[in-house]
Amino acid sequence: MGIKADRWIREKSLKGMIEPFESNQVRKGVISYGLSSYGYDIRVSDEFKVFTNINSTVIDPKNFDSNSFITVKAPVCIIPPNSFALARTVEYFRIPDNVITVCLGKSTYARCGIIINVTPFEPGWEGNVTLEISNTTPLPAKIYANEGIAQVLFFEGDEPCEVSYRAKAGKYMKQTGVTLPRL
Repeated sequence: MGIKADRWIREKSLKGMIEPFESNQVRKGVISYGLSSYGYDIRVSDEFKVFTNINSTVIDPKNFDSNSFITVKAPVCIIPPNSFALARTVEYFRIPDNVITVCLGKSTYARCGIIINVTPFEPGWEGNVTLEISNTTPLPAKIYANEGIAQVLFFEGDEPCEVSYRAKAGKYMKQTGVTLPRL
């Protein structure tokens, strides 16, 4: 009974933080997503920004040039060898002031040389997550939209943080699309 009660409590509290929310882990024929044992497996949407060397642009986080990538909207994205793409989650998050998360790549992709950058969602942050997907292999890599890409782990504090992301007006607050670097 303890495990069922804990799952019910986790599911109830996460439903308000994640939209859309999948209360069971969906697996059949797809890379899994939804509520897992101790986290939530998120999906990647069909919006991708794939980095390219066509324009020989220098990547500069202080002066980002959008000519550095091509935009792809498709059910599958091919990331070139030794390259990467930005994408966004299907899920929209609302993180309470007493919770911080860590987002980690799924092992199914990691075993193929595809790495998702470890990303925290700070207390008080809200939005779709912009994901950084690296293809570390010398071969093209396929990413499936609307399927699992990473797992989010939730850590609850004993009390709300002193200054939330919302309170400090963080630059990535309420992002909804694939969001490029901001200064």
